[in-house]
Amino acid sequence: MNRDEEVRILGVRITDRNKEAGDIQKVLTNYGCSIRTRLGLHEVSTEICSSKGLLILELIGDKTEQDKLEAALIGVAGVQVRKMVF
Repeated sequence: MNRDEEVRILGVRITDRNKEAGDIQKVLTNYGCSIRTRLGLHEVSTEICSSKGLLILELIGDKTEQDKLEAALIGVAGVQVRKMVF
């Protein structure tokens, strides 16, 4: 990574993984070339598998495509998106 290269991280909070997973996966597939790293987190144990989740995405490439990815995720009902730029 170039020292001057901007690093964008998206945090994606999902309120109902069972309901929204299909729409979110379509967006991630459509913009897969803009995603360098993808980390999915949700609470799971022998007693519970939470319907809530959190995705952390490290973005790469064209800023316009990154903006489109962010907008598409925001457009999914039940999803909150926050961006960090370094």
